[in-house]
Amino acid sequence: MVALLGACGQTQEFVRPAAPVPAQWPVAAQSVGQDDAAKIHWKAYFPDPRLQALIEAALQNNRDMRIAAARVEEARAQYAMVRADRLPTVNLIGGATYTGTPSDLVNAGTPALYERYDMNITSVSYEVDFWGRISSLSEAAKSSFLSTQEAQRAFQLSLIADVANAYFTLLQFDELTQLASDTLSMREAALDVVAKGRDIGGSYDFEVEQASSTLESSRSTLDSLKHQRNITQNRLTYLVGDVPAALPQGLTLREQGFDAALAPGVPAEVLLLRPDVMAAEQRLRAAHANIDAARAAFLPKIMLTAGVGLASQGLSTLFSGAAWNFAPTLAVPLFDGGKLAASLDLAEVRKVIAVADYEKTIQLAFREVADLLSARESLSKQLRSAEINEKAQAKRLEISMARNKVGLTAYLEVLDSQRELVSAQQGATQARRAQLEASAQLYKALGGGA
Repeated sequence: MVALLGACGQTQEFVRPAAPVPAQWPVAAQSVGQDDAAKIHWKAYFPDPRLQALIEAALQNNRDMRIAAARVEEARAQYAMVRADRLPTVNLIGGATYTGTPSDLVNAGTPALYERYDMNITSVSYEVDFWGRISSLSEAAKSSFLSTQEAQRAFQLSLIADVANAYFTLLQFDELTQLASDTLSMREAALDVVAKGRDIGGSYDFEVEQASSTLESSRSTLDSLKHQRNITQNRLTYLVGDVPAALPQGLTLREQGFDAALAPGVPAEVLLLRPDVMAAEQRLRAAHANIDAARAAFLPKIMLTAGVGLASQGLSTLFSGAAWNFAPTLAVPLFDGGKLAASLDLAEVRKVIAVADYEKTIQLAFREVADLLSARESLSKQLRSAEINEKAQAKRLEISMARNKVGLTAYLEVLDSQRELVSAQQGATQARRAQLEASAQLYKALGGGA
């Protein structure tokens, strides 16, 4: 009978669902990169020493990171508690019993007093795991622990990317603020030149008003950039948690020295190494194990209670008398109002949810990587065009100033060339920052080796 019931209680082997994504990345997202993100530590990927110090501080001080680490320890403790159920519970129990009996209940007619002293080592309610119920619950707890561990790694990667992006944005605003400050100085000088030209009849009021308007526009732009820089600095401080007082000298946007030449590999292989996908898989494994435990709950439970110890009517003779007990119990569920069946239904529904969540996580990961691979290619071309445009506008300004100096053109052409150069410089800075941000996000999306 035990063998027959044991066959009914066999657990089912977990089978990982097939990845519901194409076998290859979209054509637009193909890459020639050779570096495997999962094998690159973030310190090797981000060369800026100042950024490295900020990331290091964030991993230690960020409050959400501390919560994620505590969640891992919480799951570890829960797993240890469930795993302990597979072992017998042993207690050392000592006690004394005093019993008084009235005289009218004793044959001798005098009150009786009885004493009993016990000291036992007892195994309390140890369940023999014939059907794998306890082991399935232990496996579910283990998978939940591993899921939490992977979730912490996923958050760590996200934190690294967020700190890097905030840092790159801060560098962008530093450059834009300096550029706006230089532009403001040029606008002030231009207004002075035009005003003096009007005084000697070489300029018109129209040119003076236009130069004045351009100056005020530049001043407004500078104030706006300073405000945006402060907001970015506040965000970076929040992410880091506690910014070190002394930070090493950092690099400029141009000096960062990486363009995310990461190899995307085969989707079905790369995506399964992402921590968020691995966390979803562990949740699915936990749901699968809970189904096995729910099925095993329909089968009989065999409980063993045993003890060995000492017993005596007197405390002085306690160690002269041995006592033992052994009480096996067989519990067969007959009627529970459908509770066990509902528990099984609940476990199966939760597995359906876990499968859908796992597949959705893979699909979102595929889309994220494909988008970033496409962005890398597009932003690289945009940056090249922006840098060429910047050089062309600088040359145009040089020519305009030379023409104005010999009287071939009005100073308005110089102002227009300055405005176009500033716009080109801003465009190049923004494109450079966007490329760096995409690089950091791609490192995270490909499961960087944090």
